[in-house]
Formats: sequence, structure tokens, C-alpha cells
Amino acid sequence: MHKTLIVTNDFPPRPGGIQAYLHNMALRLDPDRLVVYASTWKRGREGAEATAAFDAEQPFTVVRDRTTMLLPTPGVTRRATALLREHGCESVWFGAAAPLGLMAPALRRAGARRLVATSHGHEAGWAQLPASRRLLRRIGEGTDTITYLGEYTRSRIAAALTPDAAARMIQLPPGVDEKTFHPDSGGHAVRERLGLSDRPVVVCVSRLVPRKGQDTLILAMPAILAKIPDAVLLIVGGGPYEQDLRRLADEKGVAGSVRFTGPVPWAELPAHYGAGDVFAMPCRTRRGGLDVEGLGIVYLEASATGLPVVAGDSGGAPDAVLDGETGWVVRGGTDPERVGESAERIVALLRDPELRRRMGGRGRRWVEDTWRWDLLAERARVLL
Repeated sequence: MHKTLIVTNDFPPRPGGIQAYLHNMALRLDPDRLVVYASTWKRGREGAEATAAFDAEQPFTVVRDRTTMLLPTPGVTRRATALLREHGCESVWFGAAAPLGLMAPALRRAGARRLVATSHGHEAGWAQLPASRRLLRRIGEGTDTITYLGEYTRSRIAAALTPDAAARMIQLPPGVDEKTFHPDSGGHAVRERLGLSDRPVVVCVSRLVPRKGQDTLILAMPAILAKIPDAVLLIVGGGPYEQDLRRLADEKGVAGSVRFTGPVPWAELPAHYGAGDVFAMPCRTRRGGLDVEGLGIVYLEASATGLPVVAGDSGGAPDAVLDGETGWVVRGGTDPERVGESAERIVALLRDPELRRRMGGRGRRWVEDTWRWDLLAERARVLL
């Protein structure tokens, strides 16, 4: 029986997009043919208990390393090799190509016949720096394929690989659970609870960090409110940028029209998307291209919920939008011209219910046809 070993530093209960991506894929593979080797989420009893409780609920075997950061050290490589042999695994899937894919030659010598490494946004950053670029090239030479999210990440990573390794790259983006994210996800209840039932709502669901562009939305609110006085910006999520964003809302005099929910449990996210009339996250690239959006699954989750989207032009974010059909791509940034562009697109959508309906419906159909988890998990199964 062909079995696969997933080696990853990114796996729940640790939160994050890569973690959710791998878990959703793993749940759709044959659990009897799957072993996951992952790091531990947090040190201490609380972290150990949360990790143990999560692992006990999984239909497949999960083996945890005691470290909170799984790296391609000799010790981790030895344990991965031992697990490969113990469970009779023939294929290995590195949850993030960089840096864990550096273990590929050792695992091939130990008997792995198929080695797949998945890239995300950070590998595109690795491709720009000389030292990490050389390591990425080694990963490409040692694996059978590096998967990519979209054209942006493919082109950046391929430039660091040998021509042969670049030719072996295959797209494997994250998917959307269209049965969880849908137009009747409970948004009305969230609006009622927050006192927003009769107000036009712009919703942004994401971690609160500068790259995501919540500050652009706050800067856009004066222009939006000048045209639509009862509009409100609903910022869903937590993160280190929250206090800066709150101060910015105060400084711009729009604090009364900006609501912060803080972190929201995953089970409640579909309803929070559904609380919006428009989804907007005008993300931007920072740090000379090292801090970049890999894809932007939130745009697809919003589309599945039936919302039109306003997306930034960072990295692979435009791959998650059919520009002019499911929403619009704007230039991310905080300078007045770019803020004005975001405000203009949001106002156009809030003023036109028929445009929102048309774009939201097109987005929903696109997700159903192209981005369902079951379609993408079948692609992963074939690769492995």
C-alpha cells in the first residue's frame, strides 16, 4: 500500500494559512496511507494539551517533534528517515519547500520514490537573495516537483531553479470549502449582533499586519463616507497591527465607522464574511518584495460567500480575482492616489446592488468550478 509522509512545520492547531492548506489536503487523502510529522505548536502544558487533543481527533497518524520549529537539522532528518522506514512510506510531501525540502536527498537515499515540495509566498522571497536562492536551487534538484500557488510565485521561484526543475513545477493552490463558505452562511445574525443590520458593510477578514492593507481601507473611509454616510468598515481578525489601526481610525475621525472584531473562531468566519456587502483587502508588497501575498485565499472565500471583492496587486493576489468579473484589483498602498482608487471601487460597489449581485454570483460559480478542495486534493493525490 503506497503511503505518504508529510513533513511540515506548519500544521494545526498552530493557526495560519499554510496550516489550514495542509490540513484540508490531508483530510481529503486516504487516512490509512498518510503519516504527518510536524512540530509542536507551543511549549508548556497548555500547548501540549491543545496539540494532543487536536492530534487525537485526526483520522491519520500524527507524530510530533518536541521542537516548536521544525528545521532540516541532522536530528530532524534522522527522525523523518526513521518514520519513512517504520511506516513504509514511498512518497514524501514537504509542507513548505523552504527550508524542509533540503532533506530530500537523505529521504530519497532512505527509500522515498516520490518527493513533492509545496511552495507558498515566502519561497518567492528566498528566490531574490543570493544565499537562499542557492538553497532553493538545491531543493529543486532534490525533489521531483515543487508546487506553486499561482503565476506570480511560479515565475519568481522558477528563476532560481535549474531549467529542468523549473519545467517540473506544477500548480497546487489551496482550495475553498464551498459547503462552508456560501451566501447563506449566517451573515444577518452577525450584522444584528453588531448593530449593522441597515448599514452598508465593507468587510476585511485577515491577520492585522501592514501588508494586508487594512490601513488603506481606514484611510479610504473619509472618501467613502462622503458618498455613503452610513457605511461601516468591519475588520475581522487579530494581529500585531491592531493598535496602530485603531489609532489611525481615531486620527482620521472615522473610529465610529470602523468596527474591530478581534480574533474570530474558524467556525464563525463564514458568517463574518456574510456580514459584508463588499469584501476588500487592498494588500501591498513590502520590504523590497520579501513581504508579499502568495495567493490570498480570503478573496476566494469571499467569492464563495457571494461577495464582490476588491483585492490588492501584491504577488499572487490577482490570481484569486477575475478582474472586472468577480471584483477588481487595485494598486495597494497608502499614498493618496492608491487610497483613492480603493475608495472609488468600494463606493461603486456599495452604490450598485445589481453589480454586487452579478460579481458575487460570478465569483461563486468560479469557486465551484475551479477552487473546490476535492478537485485540488485529487491533484495532490496524483502528484504523490
